[in-house]
Amino acid sequence: MINQIGMKKLVVLGAGESGVGAALLAKAKGYAVFVSDFGKIAAKYVEALKKGGLAFEAEKHTEILILGADVVVKSPGIHDDAAIVKKIKLKGIPVISEIEFAAKYTNANVIGITGSNGKTTTTMLTGHVLSSGSKGVTMAGNIGDSFAKAVLEDVTETFVLELSSFQLDGINEFTPHIAVLLNLSPDHLDRYNYDYSKYIASKFRLIKNQTDTDYFIYDADDKEIKNYIKNNKPKAQCFPFSMEKELENGAFIKNKHIVINMNNEQEIIVSESSLSLKGKHNTKNAMAAAMSARLVGIRKQTIRESLTNFQGVSHRLETVLKVNNVQYINDSKATNVNAAYFALEAVKTPVVWIVGGVDKGNDYSELYKLVNEKVKAIVCLGVDNSRIVGSFGNCVDTIVETQSMQEAVKISHALADRNDTVLLSPCCASFDLFKNYEDRGNQFKAAVHKL
Repeated sequence: MINQIGMKKLVVLGAGESGVGAALLAKAKGYAVFVSDFGKIAAKYVEALKKGGLAFEAEKHTEILILGADVVVKSPGIHDDAAIVKKIKLKGIPVISEIEFAAKYTNANVIGITGSNGKTTTTMLTGHVLSSGSKGVTMAGNIGDSFAKAVLEDVTETFVLELSSFQLDGINEFTPHIAVLLNLSPDHLDRYNYDYSKYIASKFRLIKNQTDTDYFIYDADDKEIKNYIKNNKPKAQCFPFSMEKELENGAFIKNKHIVINMNNEQEIIVSESSLSLKGKHNTKNAMAAAMSARLVGIRKQTIRESLTNFQGVSHRLETVLKVNNVQYINDSKATNVNAAYFALEAVKTPVVWIVGGVDKGNDYSELYKLVNEKVKAIVCLGVDNSRIVGSFGNCVDTIVETQSMQEAVKISHALADRNDTVLLSPCCASFDLFKNYEDRGNQFKAAVHKL
């Protein structure tokens, strides 16, 4: 990289999906690129880097190469407090996210979707609706391919991006034409020094660069969103959604139907009962997707058909199997309290709840009422289950600790009676016993099929 005279030097920190995508796009745009990962690089990404002719290193950061950069693209998993990041910033080198970098190289419309819960479902649902309406659409970001890889490979009319708070932390100029904020609840507080306000501010970076020609879709029932907006008026045109009240502009429930009000004209979109995804949270996800689709000109009939035939997302309230009249549900993607709340709320039968993992600073108190009402037994699944046991010991008579998915499923099977539900909704991250939430969910499904 250093010897390529006359070329701007770009360093990518982190060689995962985001970093490799950024590196490949940067090379295609004429940068001298160097990729540095302090850990091991997965085999598929090593292959991609070699195939792309990119210089890279693993399990170290060579400072003389990194600190000579004109710009650094930092992968979202790397904390701002990392020693190498501090040194880069001390030298005055710009540090941006892959999302920020990739956005410079596309003129396509961008729909950016974030929130504490429901991002993946709403992103896929929005993509499904737009695709059904014959719009050229590509889904990327925190789902599937990185935004940078998608920009490099796709000529599309619209990008629908799932965006995490970590990805938004590196935003300076990026702005989506349509921004969607689904909800806010405490999550990843370990990343934000256990300061909820910092996490909220990170989510709202999604709209910081919007203008009055852009659109902002958000949950008008969410207390934290309402409080933030009260003190920080959005510049974009606002189209909220609500299950509690009718809105002058936006989506709401009327006579058990999703209705959209635009330009003082109410349009009945679809009945709640006909939505393919059940639960209040999924009704809100559907309203957000429908509102996005209407703003880009998708017909009502197409939206209605898409919302009723969407097949759902793996590891999110995914029905696995019925065994001896006991329903097994995989909700492995529920990695925080709010997501587990939605899952427990959606299940209508007595629950054997598999919960636990890496606690991210969770406050379990908001679950007490639901657990008291619905949960007959808790099966803990984690290396350290002390907080789960301590939090729910007074709510449930039966709490069993386990150290493997196979053991957790077998014990849940023994505890469940006919017409019960065994729900894997961990409320925690997966990294103590599993590679990721997908691995956790797949192990759950495999164990259920072996019963």
